[in-house]
Amino acid sequence: MDKQQLKEQVETIRQAFSYINRFRGQTFVIKIEGSLIGDPFFPILVKDISLLHHMGIRIVLVPGAKDRIDDILNTYKIRFDMINGIRISTPESMPFIKMAAFDVSNGVMTMLAENRTNAVIGNWVRARSIGVRGGIDYQSSGMVETLEIGIINNVLNEGLMPIFPNIGWNSQGKPYNLSSNELAYTIATELKAAKLFFVTRAGGIRAKGFTVPKSVYVSSDGFISQFTLSEAEEFIGANSGATAGEAYELVSLACRACKRGVARVHVVDGRVEGMILKEIFSNRGLGTMIYANQHDNVRPMNHADVPDVLQLMEPFVAKGTLVKRTALDLENRLADYAVYEVDGTIHGCGALHRYSSRMGEIAGIAVDEVYASLGIGQKLVSYLQEKAVRMKLRQVFVLTTQTADWFSKLGFKKADVKVLPKERRQTYDLKRNSLVLVCKISQG
Repeated sequence: MDKQQLKEQVETIRQAFSYINRFRGQTFVIKIEGSLIGDPFFPILVKDISLLHHMGIRIVLVPGAKDRIDDILNTYKIRFDMINGIRISTPESMPFIKMAAFDVSNGVMTMLAENRTNAVIGNWVRARSIGVRGGIDYQSSGMVETLEIGIINNVLNEGLMPIFPNIGWNSQGKPYNLSSNELAYTIATELKAAKLFFVTRAGGIRAKGFTVPKSVYVSSDGFISQFTLSEAEEFIGANSGATAGEAYELVSLACRACKRGVARVHVVDGRVEGMILKEIFSNRGLGTMIYANQHDNVRPMNHADVPDVLQLMEPFVAKGTLVKRTALDLENRLADYAVYEVDGTIHGCGALHRYSSRMGEIAGIAVDEVYASLGIGQKLVSYLQEKAVRMKLRQVFVLTTQTADWFSKLGFKKADVKVLPKERRQTYDLKRNSLVLVCKISQG
């Protein structure tokens, strides 16, 4: 095993222990798409969920039952219609819908028992009819009115895992067919969950077919890795007139959940082995995350960050991309540096050095190679450019030997060494022969 592989393994172990300590005793609500239940990887997903439970995380499960309901209604030749993504649940169909919902929940509970995890299915949801919308009577399709929060917390405190079928009852005992996605959202907000998961067959949110805010990073394979709350709101507004389907619904629910106190919402692919563990115990994440708090942010560097920043820069110094810096170099210009932090771990850094003639140099940009595809470098440069605006600089420049194309995409243009401020020309390294790229700063 080479040093890089060992370093990555050690970092993974450190991250996992950090997250276990952080989330022990907190509540996660996990909604599982019904079509995944027959998937070959589903037993592994259940095993992973059991593992989380045994680690001391309070897990609440909401298994979807749409496919199973379709199967049973078709078997008994009971017609049904779907309008605006909602099933018209007739009184005739409700006994069969209940049968399907509880059949799915019982199946999940059996698999949990095989993993030595005690679970319980309950009737903790009070519901009411959707009623008539746009002239359509949705009959026995309902929406959540209240939850028996005290009872649910008691179940969790006893070390049991609550399972919620997509059925609710009114005060007279009449059953209603509920949306599993809406049910999971309500449970997460009422229980003040730390995380809400939507485990789907499609995986994260794809950008294709949507208007995506410019600030949102889209991966090379077309997935959106994360939204801030403001970006999610912008996404919802930009696509509100489209028939967007479940992906749009999930972003909307995630946005509402974050506004009501759920720190993070994750949309992940249930067909990928270990996906839910990777999403929880890695600060990189592999699905789409919508977050209300500053999960990842750029902030000023402090003294405690210096060893981590030097370690981050080391491979780039070895390749000749960056000039070597010492701890003293960083300490002496501490105020110039910013770092990109994810859950307490530094994954990027950069600096803005001020010179005469209202010019600044963006320097020392380094991003952990494992996270290079997440747009961290661009966020660091943007942060430093905003800092230049506050400092009332008229332009910033970079000196680079290997990343000119990348900076050009960010609006930097090639220039002659002569444009550099006098004091920077005096320290310019002729042997490195770095290219000079300049970007004007708009003062609004």
